[in-house]
Amino acid sequence: MKYNKSILAMLLTACTFSFSACSDSYMEDMNTDPSKADIIDPNAQLTTAELQTYGRLDMVDIFRNYLYAFNQQFMGCWNTTFHGGRHFIDNNIMGYGWTLGYTGAVSNLVDAEYRTKDDPEKVNINAALNIFYVYTMSVMTDLYGDVPYSEAGKGYLESIFTPRYDEQKDIYDSFFKVLSKAVDQFDPAKDEITSDVIYDGDIQKWKKFANSLRLRFAMRISNVDPERAKQEFESALQANGGVFESSSDDALIKYMEISYSFGSESYTDYRGNALSKVLYGNDPANNPTYLCSTFFNQLYNTGDPRTFRIARCYYDGLMSTSSPDNRIDLTEEMIEKGIAFQPCVPGAFSWEPWPTGYDSDILKEMAETNPNIVYSVAREVEPKLATTFLMSDNPGVVMTYSEVMFLMAEAALKGWNVGSASVEEYYKKGVREAMNFLSNNYDCEEITDEEFETYYNANPIGYTDEQKKSSINTQAWILHFLNPAECWANVRRSGYPVLKSPVEYGFEQYLTDGKEIPVRFCYPTLESSYNKDNYEEALQRMGGKDSWYTHVWWDSVD
Repeated sequence: MKYNKSILAMLLTACTFSFSACSDSYMEDMNTDPSKADIIDPNAQLTTAELQTYGRLDMVDIFRNYLYAFNQQFMGCWNTTFHGGRHFIDNNIMGYGWTLGYTGAVSNLVDAEYRTKDDPEKVNINAALNIFYVYTMSVMTDLYGDVPYSEAGKGYLESIFTPRYDEQKDIYDSFFKVLSKAVDQFDPAKDEITSDVIYDGDIQKWKKFANSLRLRFAMRISNVDPERAKQEFESALQANGGVFESSSDDALIKYMEISYSFGSESYTDYRGNALSKVLYGNDPANNPTYLCSTFFNQLYNTGDPRTFRIARCYYDGLMSTSSPDNRIDLTEEMIEKGIAFQPCVPGAFSWEPWPTGYDSDILKEMAETNPNIVYSVAREVEPKLATTFLMSDNPGVVMTYSEVMFLMAEAALKGWNVGSASVEEYYKKGVREAMNFLSNNYDCEEITDEEFETYYNANPIGYTDEQKKSSINTQAWILHFLNPAECWANVRRSGYPVLKSPVEYGFEQYLTDGKEIPVRFCYPTLESSYNKDNYEEALQRMGGKDSWYTHVWWDSVD
């Protein structure tokens, strides 16, 4: 579903409310700027927070540099392999999710919620703000562990300039309570939610979103607190408004078509999908987004019909510098010639080793009229992300109906009370919806029922509970390649798919900050100065060291 209406007007009114969450006097001065207005339209603040999720160019750098490597979905381009693929800690980039998240979306949401919570005529926008705050903070805590939550964003409001780090267990406990309260708070007779770029103010869909998030969070804590997880999951299914019932309930952030630019102005322009932009790259012909062998082989070796909808082989020598145009697709030629696809393994740059190429007939013919084209190709046989996923008006993925089906499947596998459908029925529906998701939202060719049934019958869910759990979460991993934060969280929580360290691919000598795949982000370095006491208290709970090998609370049980 593409979004063709201009949202420029909303952006013009949705100013970024930059009150810091985590600092001392230098931030206090910024937080009390007398030139700023005291009150901003809370609807505009919600819009800004929504758009920044995938529209803030610098913040989504953490996805391409780290998460896609940890998830082993992309590998080979310089950014991904150098940082996440070779386990190199760059505190500046790793801290973007924190420093930009708190001064951006979190500050807007906290301020708007604070100023509407006691207004009986603003109950609906207040509820939506609370729901999106919970979602935003779930991404933060899943990345870093214990984080400022209850006191975050209150420097201007309550003069709290050094907020404490809440324990993740307490944060999740609050998530369930806040979401439940928000759902019951909605009132169709009260205020209209305006400029909402997810649900266009539809409070019934906001209810489903909140309840579906409860399913996600319940499953997240299922290893460390199985009884609470079961209780919350079953309660969410019975809650006012229900959960996602079809793909029309998907929580997707709508963006618009814009020309790509990597100038300074692009860092404050949230109209387009910035994740699509960074996957396109500021040097797209030389540093494209390559698929990791783990991801490509999972698709290709199982005959998944999504394989060549997601992965294509291109000659990019003529590629535009402002949009993903002029790519020469060599995929079908390679299939016809029997040329092997050579995806990058974990830890490898695209030239390691230099792939065996071939002479392209397509390019040879083009070279007759364009001598700049080189028809003997090499790295072109390494599968890249298909062009359709590089468009600026692609949606930003928050949560989908397909994910809910996978959650229901695993809950049924655990024996929770989730209705009359079987594990296999929920699972099959989830796989089918995951395939439909690509054609519904990314202009991929529709996968036919025949294609789906052929694939599904050749790849059964398994016989043992562990085989079924593996199948469910491997399919969730494929679904979540456009939702990298959720993908990494679910891989860590479920343990599936089982990912091997780059050590096992021969890159041990290049791994600078640890051999195993990291399991959390380190805190920004400046936190040790600006919020020293709370920072050190959080470190003590982790054994005194800020390590990216310290498991977060919900991931602390083997």
